[in-house]
Amino acid sequence: MQKLFGLVVCGGQSSRMGTDKGLLEYYNMPQRYYLYKMVEPICNQVFLSCNPNQAFGIDSSYNLLIDEPDYANIGPMATLLSAYLKYPDAAFLVIGCDYPFIDAKALNKLMESRSDDTEAVCYFNPETNFEEPLLAIYENSCMPKMLKNFEGGNFSLRHFLKSVNTKKILPEKIESILSVDTNLQFKEVLQKLKGKDI
Repeated sequence: MQKLFGLVVCGGQSSRMGTDKGLLEYYNMPQRYYLYKMVEPICNQVFLSCNPNQAFGIDSSYNLLIDEPDYANIGPMATLLSAYLKYPDAAFLVIGCDYPFIDAKALNKLMESRSDDTEAVCYFNPETNFEEPLLAIYENSCMPKMLKNFEGGNFSLRHFLKSVNTKKILPEKIESILSVDTNLQFKEVLQKLKGKDI
């Protein structure tokens, strides 16, 4: 299999959260740095994926992958296409900053689910019946298809995962793929984490 690069997707200015989700702190450091350190042991290389405005505020000790101008304003697909442009021979593990309960065990389950006959592996939420495109591995073989989707004006990663040979896996605990999108949810998670042995 191809070398695997980790892409931690910085949150952007979420309209519902009101701030960059990558800067939220669940474990005494910005979530983007927490996830970066989590992904490092299982990937050949890790990058914080961000837009040009976010890049100015990121610690220089972390590898950056800035969205290419051609892919501006298309959502998370910009992360993968920008990475593919720079590293056309790699596969990519993508993790969003929305998931405060994701852990190394859940990421290893993604890794173990890769196979030569699948183009992507993603978590599937049985409560919403949705794929989780920012908790997924995209093999190198599916990237030309994604580029065609972009050229056709189709920017949804969830729809893309439905169009290729994707292996969907269920989480051992539904909490591990809980997405936090509002300030109220953020406060609720902080309350839940209090007293927990992290």
